[in-house]
Amino acid sequence: MGSDLINFAVIGYGHIGKRHAEMIRSHSRCRLVAVCDVKPELEAHSREQHGVPLFEDAAAMLQAKGEEIHVVSVCTPNGLHASHSLLALEHRKHVVCEKPMGLTKADCEAVIFKALQVSRQVFCVMQNRYSPPSVWLKDVVTSGVLGQVYMVHINCYWNRDDRYYKISDWKGSLALDGGPLFTQFSHFVDIMYWLFGDITDIRARFHNFNHHHNTDFEDSGQVNFAFRNGGLGSINYSTSVWDSNLESSMTIIGSKGSIKVGGQYMEKVEWCHVQDYAMPELPPANPPNDYGPYKGSAANHGFIFQNVVDTLEDGGIATTNALEGLKVVEIIERIYETRPAYPRQK
Repeated sequence: MGSDLINFAVIGYGHIGKRHAEMIRSHSRCRLVAVCDVKPELEAHSREQHGVPLFEDAAAMLQAKGEEIHVVSVCTPNGLHASHSLLALEHRKHVVCEKPMGLTKADCEAVIFKALQVSRQVFCVMQNRYSPPSVWLKDVVTSGVLGQVYMVHINCYWNRDDRYYKISDWKGSLALDGGPLFTQFSHFVDIMYWLFGDITDIRARFHNFNHHHNTDFEDSGQVNFAFRNGGLGSINYSTSVWDSNLESSMTIIGSKGSIKVGGQYMEKVEWCHVQDYAMPELPPANPPNDYGPYKGSAANHGFIFQNVVDTLEDGGIATTNALEGLKVVEIIERIYETRPAYPRQK
């Protein structure tokens, strides 16, 4: 791009949008120039914290500040990610899109088509790839240390109760949220795809145990499948765990050994027993970020914006490109093809 600073605008100034704004502001080569949200009461926060105006309409923001903006961060509800990405691309801006890239493969394809038309980048936010255990796992799998991969099992058991759903009016909506595989667990679907590739022969069961009053979809599921590259896999997930998150884990069984990465966010190596292999000492995982009763790996978001700088200014490559974002959405969409409807109970 050749400019001294990369100018960003953020669409969606909720919890994640504020996180993006802070990461942009803290980077020496990035500058925040505008934010957009439908809640005008956030204007005071945007000016107080970042010294930038808040617009209530994304198109109006891009029209008014278009000359200044280089990149748009899309942090709106899931069901609006694709339309806001398209809007930014139509104004010839690069896009940083929070997960998921969209709620359908078709929407993601439209974003990719537009990005190619206008020669702009779409960066998909999958920050868990930067955690030390994930980086280590990628090296282990790519180098063949485990030999033939026989089985991969992912378990994600979290708490999402009324404390979570009362935070906003879009969480729990089928049209704007999409379901737990999109909102809570797409990061782990991404890690699975990143490490082992695509899946086939999907068989799934879903159930809504205790979220009929606040979601349009299941809260728990069991998914079994085969990897196209060989081996079997499963994803078991629930948001019905009482009071607090239990775990997010991945267990890998290979011909030369076994590995389990666990903790609440797959941030701990709990087991590594591999033939002729000594596990290295990993850097400490980034500290969690408070989110009411929930926590997450907020610090890894900084790597996303560093990658934007590396790609746009220094000739690097996008670590999670738009095609990878599409593949994660496509996998989830295929899993959900047999999902029954769970009507909201008033």
